[in-house]
Amino acid sequence: QVQLVESGGGLVQPGGSLRLSCVASGSIFSMNAMDWYRQAPGHQRELVATMGSGGNTNYADSVKGRFTILRDNAKNTVYLQMNSLKPEDTAVYYCNARGYSDTYRFFEVWGQGTLVTVSS
Repeated sequence: QVQLVESGGGLVQPGGSLRLSCVASGSIFSMNAMDWYRQAPGHQRELVATMGSGGNTNYADSVKGRFTILRDNAKNTVYLQMNSLKPEDTAVYYCNARGYSDTYRFFEVWGQGTLVTVSS
């Protein structure tokens, strides 16, 4: 069983910064992509940033130049550094991870979400 635990959300003023963390634990043989999604009230969940096992990254246009996805493979941890935050970044942020367990079964798991509120 693989689990993800997110942390780092909170209330921040416009223009501020936050760093989200997502730690994967359990019977992991290999981790492929680790991604960050977000869902704002009344909106569908959207992909914010993704990082493959080789370090390749991709970002939503709305966060390019402001957000950075980082990954520590040794710790099975992915981070989302968010700078120059805007009120429209307010959402619940979810971590998603895909890989193979120690019995070589594919898994895809979601974290419980962490709320980011950008407001003055």
